[in-house]
Order: sequence, then structure tokens, then C-alpha cells
Amino acid sequence: MNTSAMIKLAASMAIFGSIGLFTVHAGIPAVELVFVRCICATLFLGGLWLATGGHKTEAWNLKEVIQTLFCGIFLVLNWVFLFKAFEEMSISVTISIYNLAPIFVLILGAIFLRERITIGNVLAIAVCFIGSIFIIGIEHLNSLEAFMNSGFLWALLSAFCYAMTMFLSKTLKGLSPYATTFLQTMVGIVMLLPMCDFSVFHGLSEKNIFFILGTGIIHTGFVYYLFFDSIRKLPTIVVSVLTFVDPVVAILLDTILLGFRPSILQTIGIVLVFGGIFYTVLKPKRVRKKEMAAE
Repeated sequence: MNTSAMIKLAASMAIFGSIGLFTVHAGIPAVELVFVRCICATLFLGGLWLATGGHKTEAWNLKEVIQTLFCGIFLVLNWVFLFKAFEEMSISVTISIYNLAPIFVLILGAIFLRERITIGNVLAIAVCFIGSIFIIGIEHLNSLEAFMNSGFLWALLSAFCYAMTMFLSKTLKGLSPYATTFLQTMVGIVMLLPMCDFSVFHGLSEKNIFFILGTGIIHTGFVYYLFFDSIRKLPTIVVSVLTFVDPVVAILLDTILLGFRPSILQTIGIVLVFGGIFYTVLKPKRVRKKEMAAE
């Protein structure tokens, strides 16, 4: 096992787990924050790509470039919706809903790629759905207005867009991770530039600027560097386990630093959601062997 790669991936997930904390202290709306994030990521990762000489050996393929650009659209929308959810809900609740993305990937695979869904998968999806209702709170389902104001829809849209990013990226093989991310963040700059209200950047405190740049440089540039440098050196099972470091750190920071205290129903909901996701991502080996035998 590559210990160095494991440490880098765990560190990247732990750092990313603090993005909610940085977002709520940035002091600017979601669209403008994601715009800054895209600029920082483009400069940081693009610079590394050039410095390492990767651009010289890049295998460009028109089909993959177009596919990557579509991935970029969903990636940027995922960030915008996630940050908007942070504006409406606690970090813990948002992250719990956001991490439903693997469930959406499973459903998309079944619909478009005809991948097999087992009874266990169906039960896991049902458990996650029930858990998400507990997390949002039954009272927010009494009216459409209450539901829209809860932030649940933004978190759900963010999870879906993240799932679409993962789903569309599954068949990308030719382009390097640096080229892929460079193209995707460039898409973000072009997409968000017409929507940005640059007046929000006036009157920002040093604290605001620190958290804004931290979101771009640390949580996008540096984290993606660690992520890309480690993920291809580790087995899928290890990557799947270590990705759970992200939500754990996010919930701990929300609880310790921001004073989040979930209700009993929300606690049950969070456990149900992560239980369903954990089963989906890390099926018991016995179940995997049975599925392979059946195929």
C-alpha cells in the first residue's frame, strides 16, 4: 500500500471538509465565490501543469475535450448550489445531503448504462431518502415555500450535479487530471463572468479576503493537487473509505466551532444517509462475489 498517497488523499479530504467553514466566513454570495475559486484553480493547477511539462505530452482528443467541458458545467453548478445551500442551512445538514451523490451515480448507471441494481442497493436508496427527510425536518415539507427556503433543494441539486460530473467523467481516459480540471475551471470562469456582481468585493475585511482566497487556493488548487497526485496510486476501496474523511471533518467543525446541535431526528437522518451511502460504496465482499457470479 502506498502510504504517502494515502496520507495525501486523507489530507485533501480533511482540508476539503473545512470548505463550509470558509464559505460562511467569506462574506460574498455563492456565484462570486465560485468565480474566484475557478480563477484560483485555473492559475494554480494550470501553473503546475506547465511547470511539470505535462502540457507537452498531453493527448488531446476532441470527443474527450467536449465531454470534459460538459463535466465542467456540472462541476461549476455543483459548487454554486453547494455554496448556496451553505447560506441557507447548517454545514452538517448540507454535507449530509450533498453526499447523496454516489446514490445518484448508482441510479444514473442503472438508467443509462444498464448497470445492475440489487435489492440491497434499492434498500440503501430508500434508507437515504428517509434519512434526508429526517434531516430537512418534517415541518419543512408542509408547504412549497418552507421547502424552498430550507436550502434542501440547493443541497440536492448540488449532489445531483456532482453525480453528473462523476458519471460523465467515468469514461475519460486520455486527458490528464490537470488538463481536465484546467478545462473545467475555465468553463466556470466563462459561465459565471456575466453573472458576477463585482460590487460585492467592495468593503471586504481582511478576514473575508483570507477566507475567499483560502477557498480558491487551498480548497481548490492545493486540495486538487493532493487529490490528483494520490488517487491513481490507490485501490478504489481505499479511495472510497478515505472520501468519508471529508464529511466527518465538516460535521465536527460545524459542531465544535459553529455550535451546530442536530435534533434527534436529524441525528437519525444523518446516520441513515451515511449508512446507506457506506453500504452502496463499500458492499461486503461476499455480496460482490455473488454479483460477479450472477453476471
